[in-house]
Amino acid sequence: MRKILPLALAGLFALSACRFAGHDDPADKARRLNTTASFPLHAYLPDPASDGAKAVSRAQWILGKQCMVRLGFAGFATLDPKAVESTYAVRQGTLTSEDMPGDDSPYGVADPDLAAEHGYHNRTPDTSAQPQEWPADQYTALTGVFESGDSHVSHGHRIPEGGCLGQATRKIYGAPPKVVKVNSVRLSGYYSLALALWNESHEQARKDPAWKKADRAWSACMKKKGFHYPDPDEASLDSDWFGHEKPSAKEKETASADARCKLDTGYIPAVHALDVRTQKSFIGRNKEKLEALRAADERAMRKARTIVSDAS
Repeated sequence: MRKILPLALAGLFALSACRFAGHDDPADKARRLNTTASFPLHAYLPDPASDGAKAVSRAQWILGKQCMVRLGFAGFATLDPKAVESTYAVRQGTLTSEDMPGDDSPYGVADPDLAAEHGYHNRTPDTSAQPQEWPADQYTALTGVFESGDSHVSHGHRIPEGGCLGQATRKIYGAPPKVVKVNSVRLSGYYSLALALWNESHEQARKDPAWKKADRAWSACMKKKGFHYPDPDEASLDSDWFGHEKPSAKEKETASADARCKLDTGYIPAVHALDVRTQKSFIGRNKEKLEALRAADERAMRKARTIVSDAS
């Protein structure tokens, strides 16, 4: 025992020295880089868990409640905004429990053991907001989202653009910025510029020869394991994974191999460096606009706190 203890301590010190020297374990490094928080543009997106974001949500429901009462929904007079501030409106009857494949991390599966258990069905539950079902007439009045046959008038009152919650958001933030198109999807939110730049910079980074080299190395690793995909996106979006609530054995095997090959080839550090470099370039070219939007967000949070304070 007297001989083992010094050896154990020596190993511990050596491990600590290695970490302090900046030599991450490949799995730890991949996990650290495979998060949205590790990207420069993350600084221009809201943190739903922040006090400011929570104040905005509560203020939206305070104003939305007042609007709904004006539209003739008398029952909303007793609505407690605190009870719904962490929810988003869903039309009654449209909730689905189908577990669609997907991964919320930027580069997909990176933990072979986790992938072997869940395959590509690895979404992290969104704890910042939960769906709240509303009857069709209340849903349309709250959101301004209409289906065929829905009336744009409620109890003789015209439903405002974006519904009561949309109107509330405009009162807090002001007029929304210009609509931006991303892959044929129209983004009209107050963070649309940051999201559009994120997508555009990512598409540019993927064209870099170094990214293509990383894809080839990953693909060659997968081929040795019996899987044939040109890049990780093709693997995670394989049509065989869709339409099933539970991952198949094949999906689990593929996902585990995918994650292992990302670690073995250093895929995530390689492509992450390209993404970060390109994002910094895009931020530099759009710094004034991004800073203006961040300042507007801070003003909105101050206004939201005032609305909440006045209502209490």
